[in-house]
Amino acid sequence: MTLKQNSVQNNMSFDPFNEPLLATGGYDHTIKLWQPYSGLCQRTLQHADSQVNALDIIPNGTILAAGGYQHIRLYDMNYSYPMINFDGVTKNVTRVGFQEDGKWMFTGGEDCRVRIWDMSTQNPACKRMFDCLTPVNAVCLHPNQVELAIGSQGGSVYLWDVKSDVHEQLIPEVEASIQDIAISPNGQYMAAVNNKGNCYIWSLSNSANSETQLTQTDPKLRIEAHKKYALRCKFSPDSSLLVTCSGDGTARIYKTDTFQLHAELKIEKYWMWDAVFSNDSKYLFTASSDGHARLWKIETKSIEREYHGHLKAITALAFRDGSAKT
Repeated sequence: MTLKQNSVQNNMSFDPFNEPLLATGGYDHTIKLWQPYSGLCQRTLQHADSQVNALDIIPNGTILAAGGYQHIRLYDMNYSYPMINFDGVTKNVTRVGFQEDGKWMFTGGEDCRVRIWDMSTQNPACKRMFDCLTPVNAVCLHPNQVELAIGSQGGSVYLWDVKSDVHEQLIPEVEASIQDIAISPNGQYMAAVNNKGNCYIWSLSNSANSETQLTQTDPKLRIEAHKKYALRCKFSPDSSLLVTCSGDGTARIYKTDTFQLHAELKIEKYWMWDAVFSNDSKYLFTASSDGHARLWKIETKSIEREYHGHLKAITALAFRDGSAKT
């Protein structure tokens, strides 16, 4: 991602399928779609009756998924209201995401369940379910596209093979809620952050029999990432960086070759709810409780752009570049 294209982007009509897109959602019951280069808000989607807890964009760029209180909604990018409302979910839906070909979607929530939704029909249905026994705060998909990493309020981290139904449970710290979980795109590391501000890192490796056994996990280190509640962790697309976000108002970026602190981005007096890297791993989008999203240049720790329009806290981000996968 580069910022030199501002003038070009400002003079072009907005095409959500082929242009870069930033989606933001929060406590004002709306989702906003932005041109990330210009900072212009191109469309506001209504998310009635609930805050937005999680967002993701299907790989071909045509659909936006949103999770909220007792809601999972799919939006066609061309319209302001959801085209599909999923029934049968209770409590908060905390995570949504897609398999790389868009064939299925995964969700997790405070009803203690992770669900797999078949996206191959006009009326997507739940095909598989995993019960974590305690509320689910986080779910992410392994690059192998068959394993899900899950973080629960009970403090457990699970690896679940959605095909074989084999699973493994890890407990990195007792009496601590796992707030988010991430796996690096190269499949080398898994990270999890908890409500005590700690970040745990595992090295990952393929099992001897990958057809029947889960990815092997080896505890690597614990990082005292924040003095307050940690909220999110994400790896960069090139797997060289890890960011953690917190209620202390910071996004802290670590280099994955040493896991030493590389940069700290700070907003005074507000929570840093979410973050996502640009595709070149040189910029970071953040969402905070002051109702603003920001684009930071990591090298200089400077704010390159701000996105104003939400009336309350922004709690979820999704970003894609302009090259939709078909």
